[in-house]
Amino acid sequence: MKMEEIRSIAKSHHIKPDHLSKAELIKTIQNEEGNFDCFATAYGGECDQVNCIWREDCFAATLKGELS
Repeated sequence: MKMEEIRSIAKSHHIKPDHLSKAELIKTIQNEEGNFDCFATAYGGECDQVNCIWREDCFAATLKGELS
């Protein structure tokens, strides 16, 4: 997902996206929504959150080591 889309989601939750990395912003959104703030932690390609909107980006970020 592009940062523009992520920032828009953040703003809809009244989160100021300024100065946050992609991973930090997604984790903040996850937390605000009452979900696990687990973005970029799907080690070994395993995750039980099959309906997560961040899933594809999460797996890619995990492979790149983009933990915040």
